Amino acid sequence: MTSIRLLPWLAALGTLACDPAASKQTKPDAPPTSTPQPSTDWALVWQDEFDGPAGTPPSPERWKHDVGGGGWGNEQLEFDTARPENASLDGAGHLVITARKERYEERDYTSARINTQGRFEPTYGRIEARLQLPVGRGIWPAFWMLGADVGSLGWPDCGEIDIMEYRGQLPSIVRGSLHGPGYSGGDNLGAEHVAAGVKLNEDFHVYAIEWEPERIRWFLDGTMFFEATPARLPAGKKWVFDHPHFIILNVAVGGNFVGPVDRSTVFPQQMKVDYVRVYARPE
Repeated sequence: MTSIRLLPWLAALGTLACDPAASKQTKPDAPPTSTPQPSTDWALVWQDEFDGPAGTPPSPERWKHDVGGGGWGNEQLEFDTARPENASLDGAGHLVITARKERYEERDYTSARINTQGRFEPTYGRIEARLQLPVGRGIWPAFWMLGADVGSLGWPDCGEIDIMEYRGQLPSIVRGSLHGPGYSGGDNLGAEHVAAGVKLNEDFHVYAIEWEPERIRWFLDGTMFFEATPARLPAGKKWVFDHPHFIILNVAVGGNFVGPVDRSTVFPQQMKVDYVRVYARPE
């Protein structure tokens, strides 16, 4: 997520805590997609297909919740909970993260934020998710990664890879970014991509990175829109992405990147996650 977000919760994060399931390349109940599968250079090593009864929480073997409402360093407005009202399966093969307008723990909104810290922390690979995004001014969904050594190094020295984030008021524009020492917050290294003629809240789309030593590429529906290498960093700055990172999914309400909600924003808002899959190159 594109802004300094971590300082208020670094101490707590230090106390936060791969169970591959059978591969399923297509879900019968999922909307069709023309996105090609990764080439045979990649082998599936971890996945969550979010199959299970409606109301079931995300798998505790794969995911844990970040719970809190201090703004996450971004002036976010929601309180993130571990309740099924904010994150649960829908019974049709999706995880649904729901942002709600409700008074809770002295905040006016609730949502959820889940991560794989301590469960699955890859170094390199193709990391992808098939998502249908929410929409509305001040709604900020994200699919991202954080260096597993954040508890000892702090942010941004641990590294942050934003695979996908977008502003709900601009539903055709997606952003990919890197945050590291000397290029973080609003000064990150990244790019925005316009999905011409498409509103990303109206259907599922595949968001991915292909992450290799000293190289990361960003994709929307199989189209590469950005590539980062150490040569693209500001002069004298350090590349900090060749070590384990964990995966995060969340929907923020408000914050520095998107601004506040207004009367046009309809609640509840949902990000539907069809799957998260991680591939590696065979050795």
